[in-house]
Amino acid sequence: MTVPRLIAVSFLCLATLLHAENAKPNIVYIICDDLGYGDIQCLAPETSKIPTPHADQLAREGMTFTDAHSASSVCTPTRYGIMTGRYPWRTRLQKGVVTGFAPSLIAEDRPTVAAFLKEQGYDTAIVGKWHLDFEYLDPKTGEAYSQKKHKTPPIGAKIPDGPIHRGFDYYHGFHHARNMEAVIEDDEVIAHDDVVNMLPRLTEKSVEYIESRKKDDAPFFLYIPLGSPHTPIVPSPEWKGKSGLGDYGDFVMQTDHVVGEVSKALERKGLTDSTLFIFTSDNGCSKAAGIPKLAAQGHIVSAHLRGSKADIWDGGHRIPFFARWPGVVKPGSSNDQLICLNDLFATVSEITGAPLPDDGAEDSVSFLPALSGKPIESIRKGVVHHSFSGHFAYRSGPWKLVLARGSGGWSSPNEKQMPKGAPEGQLYHMGEDIGETNNLFEEKQEKVKELLALLEADVVNGRSTKGPKAKNDVPRDQIDLWKSEKDKK
Repeated sequence: MTVPRLIAVSFLCLATLLHAENAKPNIVYIICDDLGYGDIQCLAPETSKIPTPHADQLAREGMTFTDAHSASSVCTPTRYGIMTGRYPWRTRLQKGVVTGFAPSLIAEDRPTVAAFLKEQGYDTAIVGKWHLDFEYLDPKTGEAYSQKKHKTPPIGAKIPDGPIHRGFDYYHGFHHARNMEAVIEDDEVIAHDDVVNMLPRLTEKSVEYIESRKKDDAPFFLYIPLGSPHTPIVPSPEWKGKSGLGDYGDFVMQTDHVVGEVSKALERKGLTDSTLFIFTSDNGCSKAAGIPKLAAQGHIVSAHLRGSKADIWDGGHRIPFFARWPGVVKPGSSNDQLICLNDLFATVSEITGAPLPDDGAEDSVSFLPALSGKPIESIRKGVVHHSFSGHFAYRSGPWKLVLARGSGGWSSPNEKQMPKGAPEGQLYHMGEDIGETNNLFEEKQEKVKELLALLEADVVNGRSTKGPKAKNDVPRDQIDLWKSEKDKK
């Protein structure tokens, strides 16, 4: 064998070995609740006044995605998209969020990321907030408790359709903010606890799970959907006053601390190099944080973006997104490719080498190439955005079409506050106008029609990616693309 050929073969063997070592990494996925793009200091160094040293370190050690989006600008629909790789408006949930004491929003036969990874040999765990509905049953009679009679589900209540029935081996957490007192483990409410203890509890349980891993264990998927810094904004006593910006700033710092504790646990167990670690948020910062007061102190929660939680503008759904995977992701790198939180499903499919299920992940595209600095070969034309009130937007390349006159959410001006005669929609070139200030809707009607046709096709086809036509859970006429006072006919 010639020397050049020997070198080539050796390189090929090394590449194959590296691929084998990284083929099934552990996956840790931390998602915050209502953490704004501008809340992370390294993303907005001039306008972020809250110290976030652990997120900043993750950015230095991994990749920062600057154009990452949640499927919606509020909690439940985003979580549905992460778990299923499918847009939430394909379900009964056309706006708003769910409140528990109801059958799961994820159908029993719907493939989930957790169930998929379990089939590939992963141990799967969730520590945190579910917020996708499930029922609470009386352990003696099996009858469902009603929300009307039970503000907080009783200790001992059984859960027949929670996370462990949707692919997870282990669950410790709560359903959503209004039932945060009810601590759940696996399929049972095990305790009632003060809400201020929930974030420390989730931190402790996440670390415990990692430290329980042995060297020869199967790879694991640890999903950590935190309930912070969402309301109730309750920093622990040791965090009070840390930020100098009030309770919200303190709570963000305590949330950032979770990243540090999880990272340390991975390091102690020698798992850092074999783990894909993702840190992100479900939507933008909430008005409950006291946005004007924070701004007066110099902290801008959405940085250079317009709007915040619930809005169709980018401040509602463009979110922090960091990924660390030693040996694959270049430290300190940045990526401006468009991705969506729905994309986790297709990404883990490509990582494990197992094909996506035929009946799932209809709106998921792998961002694995981006992790090594390569272009994402997207099999969809664009990304759909959705607001709290169910208003749609469509992003394709630099163009963003908004099917609303105003914010479509909680920021002013909302739909009712828009003046008569205002354009019935909005069109922005995000490359030239990331602040969404120059509405081109009326002067570029051809682009409007083009994007609207792409959105309509994604709705009708039941999927936005290539593949056989799929079905939405609801009839087409129940998916209302135009929700403003004057509908587009």
